[in-house]
Amino acid sequence: MALNDTDLLSQAGSAENIMTFDDIEPILEARDLSVSYGTKMAISNVAIQIPKNSVVSLIGPSGCGKSTLLRCFNRMNDLISSATVRGSVNFAGQDIYAPAVDPTEIRFRIGMVFQRPNPFPKSIYENVAFGPKINGMTDDLDAVVENSLRRAAVWDEVKDRLGDSGLSVSGGQQQRICIARALAVNPEVVLMDEPASALDPISTQAIEQLIQELSSEVTIVIVTHNMQQATRISDYAAVMMAGEERVGRLIEYGTNDQVFGNPKDARTEAYVTGRIG
Repeated sequence: MALNDTDLLSQAGSAENIMTFDDIEPILEARDLSVSYGTKMAISNVAIQIPKNSVVSLIGPSGCGKSTLLRCFNRMNDLISSATVRGSVNFAGQDIYAPAVDPTEIRFRIGMVFQRPNPFPKSIYENVAFGPKINGMTDDLDAVVENSLRRAAVWDEVKDRLGDSGLSVSGGQQQRICIARALAVNPEVVLMDEPASALDPISTQAIEQLIQELSSEVTIVIVTHNMQQATRISDYAAVMMAGEERVGRLIEYGTNDQVFGNPKDARTEAYVTGRIG
């Protein structure tokens, strides 16, 4: 008997199709990861491996816990007073939730770019130099700023405006300055929460090209609602859904070709083809 869309969504708590990578050492690995806000469970028992120097897209309908999961990877949920995180996230040989781990250090090594550009109300130069200064990296800041802006593909557009406010340039340029700010401390992973959703198509294309170029140097985990974007830029896709109880779970994870071309789960097929979501 064929399942209707309600049936598909109601299965979001059933058995998961989780892909592991036996031949690749993951740079990040979450195990039995659950997050609640007060008494409300947001995500439950997520297990996922993030291969090094890859682009992994987190996709799924609104409210399924994608951003919550993303924030777990550098302890940003710590900043939400009602949040409780259970389980583990292993990075560089340690559980980042272990008591002795400094979350500030983790956030430099695992940077984050948010949905809307959020440059500091400082000059473009000071925006990019902020992290290195905080970390005591004061040698040759000019070179660090230039290199970071070049890596973020925005140097040629702002090189003559480094003293101008980071808020004075276009939205797309602001977002790339924020990416440069994250890159300035040489992170190993960059998390992106819908980084192009507030941008025009030309700026979106620039961000997508930048993501693909950066993935040879850093690992990128991106939340996106745009299926076309996910297929264009990702190496792997992780599908999340929440059933009637509104608890997010990872239902399928694999290479882009597998998830979009030959999904194992009927709910994944329904989502990527636009039947639900």
